[in-house]
Amino acid sequence: MIFDVHIHEKTYSSDSAIGLEEIVVEARRKGLDGICITDHESNGMASLAHEYWQDCGFPVLVGAEILTYEGDILVFGLQRLPRYKLHALDLLNLARINSGVGIAAHPYRNNGRGLGNRVKTLPGLSSFEVLSGRTEHPNNMKAIQAALELGLTGCGGSDAHELHEVGKFATYFPDVISTENDFLTAVRLHRHAPVYFDQGKYKLLEGEWRYTYE
Repeated sequence: MIFDVHIHEKTYSSDSAIGLEEIVVEARRKGLDGICITDHESNGMASLAHEYWQDCGFPVLVGAEILTYEGDILVFGLQRLPRYKLHALDLLNLARINSGVGIAAHPYRNNGRGLGNRVKTLPGLSSFEVLSGRTEHPNNMKAIQAALELGLTGCGGSDAHELHEVGKFATYFPDVISTENDFLTAVRLHRHAPVYFDQGKYKLLEGEWRYTYE
């Protein structure tokens, strides 16, 4: 299954121009099997997304993009988000004790909000975006190299704020994702790989990149 794990919806992300229904239409058009709404400091879409999933049969997971003192982290599995800014390690510990996961968003983006090389050493980080839609190519390549050094695959996400951005990059899961717990387990066990949309279909990276699922 293929999910775009990083999308902003306009209700709770004021910098986004896109609503849930149009996001789903575009996601389906591009061949995605599901999406993740990750608004800034908010998981307010959770109830609506759950209802939408039940009604239309298209998986809509909700996490949040949280700015820590060290950079942005996508968190999933937290019912209550922190009310105050935390250090990255504290946020990841909070996710862990609540059986959630943390994914570093655009770690090498040159905007002061990426974790940078901390992705190589930060305890509790489940994965990180190696393909990020709003990140310049050289900085995505730095993330890919970091993942290779760690023997990981990493994730892909569009970081969409505009409709045309949805699904630019996404994440392939070899297992069926039919519940939030399926998603959390797959991320935790590194059973995923980044993909990119090209000429009407999703493709895995080639070259030195290797995908093995044991």
